Amino acid sequence: MLKIILLAIAAAIVVFVIVVAMQPDEFRVSRSAIIAAPAAKVYAQVNELRKWEAWNPWGKLDPAAKMTYDGPPAGIGASYHWAGNNEVGVGRLTIVESRANEYIRMKLEFMKPFTATNTGEFTFRPEGGGTAVTWSMNGHKNFIAKTMHLFFDMDEMVGGQFAKGLADLKAIAESPSGEKTS
Repeated sequence: MLKIILLAIAAAIVVFVIVVAMQPDEFRVSRSAIIAAPAAKVYAQVNELRKWEAWNPWGKLDPAAKMTYDGPPAGIGASYHWAGNNEVGVGRLTIVESRANEYIRMKLEFMKPFTATNTGEFTFRPEGGGTAVTWSMNGHKNFIAKTMHLFFDMDEMVGGQFAKGLADLKAIAESPSGEKTS
C-alpha cells in the first residue's frame, strides 16, 4: 500500500513538472488608454522619472517607500531605485531608449521579493485630438515564475496597476495645470 501511495505521489510530481515546463517561456502585460492631450504633454510625464510620483500606482501601495534617482533627470540613462514594503519590493528602473513623443523603453530590475529583469515600454500614438498610450511589460519566465503563473494571474495583477496608473496619468495630462485633480 505504501508503495502505491509513493508511486502516486511521484507520478503527480512528474505530471506537475511537465505541466509547468510546458508553460510559455515569455509573458506580456499591456494596457492602453486614450488621453485627450498632445503626445508631447503625455510623453513628458513618463520620460521624466520624478514626475512618476504623481501617477505611479506602486507608489500608492507604499507611500513610505524610499526612492533615489540617478543619471539625467529625463531620457536615456535616467533611473530610479525603490525600496518598499512587500507589495512594492526593491528594484531599479532605467530608461534605455527614448524617442520624443513616440516611445520609451525601460529596463526593470526586481531584487525583492523575487529577482527578475523585465522590459517596460510606453508607446504614444496620435488618436483623434489626443494620444493613445500603451504601457506594457514583458519578460522571460524561468521554472519558478512558470509555477507562480499557474496560481497567480500576472495580467490581472500587473495589468490592474497599469490601468490605475494610466487613469492617473490621464487626469494629469488632461488638466490645464498638468497636475492631478481630485
